Amino acid sequence: MGEARAVMDRLTEAMTTPDPDTKVIADLYAEDAVAITPDVGEVRGRDAIVEYLRTMTDSVPEATYTSLHKYEIGDTAIDEGIFSGRNTGPILLPTGETLPPTGKEVSIRGVDIATVRNGRIESYRLYYDQMQFLDQLGLLPDA
Repeated sequence: MGEARAVMDRLTEAMTTPDPDTKVIADLYAEDAVAITPDVGEVRGRDAIVEYLRTMTDSVPEATYTSLHKYEIGDTAIDEGIFSGRNTGPILLPTGETLPPTGKEVSIRGVDIATVRNGRIESYRLYYDQMQFLDQLGLLPDA
């Protein structure tokens, strides 16, 4: 196992432990890291990325992650898996507004890609189906 795989595995573990420690998560990112997300787009800087990830763990605080595929190519780790849990915390919208918890279960398939240099994530890309997420929460209008 290479450095990228080890860092990605530590991130996954940190994100899915009860009451995730944001310091542990922050230590995995370079200070000038960049993340690309499906909901808010580009997030620049370690602190902003940690805050973005914290909103996810706050909205689904007891989440689990089931790995489907793991890859490592050079300095990049790629994970495909299912993020699952119950929405018991507020959902932060890109506008800054929050939605109250729905209490509904979610199970979202996604892909994470992390490029690691000197033991820290410099580039992080997260892909998941936002419509599936909103539908599972009951937040889409009826068809």
